[in-house]
Amino acid sequence: MGPIERINDLHARLGSARTLPEYVLALKGLGVERCDSYLADGHSEYFGPGGHRVVSPPVHEVLPVAETGQRETFLQHLGRHERRETTYLEMSRGLAQSGIEKWTVDTVRMTMTFCDKAGREMLVEQIS
Repeated sequence: MGPIERINDLHARLGSARTLPEYVLALKGLGVERCDSYLADGHSEYFGPGGHRVVSPPVHEVLPVAETGQRETFLQHLGRHERRETTYLEMSRGLAQSGIEKWTVDTVRMTMTFCDKAGREMLVEQIS
């Protein structure tokens, strides 16, 4: 099984809000130090030691990402998803419309950071 297949297997088993800490620890166990997930098409980039990088294919149609981050709107969309009021794709659309370009999971710091196109951190959450 190749690197992306192992990551996909972990995601299929543990890739939900309920099991996020276990998922992040399992990624860390595979050597992933950081993962950037992009709202535009849902692809992710996984980074490991020595500059090692694995890229997943897109998972949905291309969504336009607003040029300017709108923190309050972003937080409303994220809250709706956390309350299970939206699907993954609906959440992705809302975050993209709010100017969120990507979220980054840091397996060392155990954080999830949402950033706009300018690279501004709109929210940093501790994963516990």
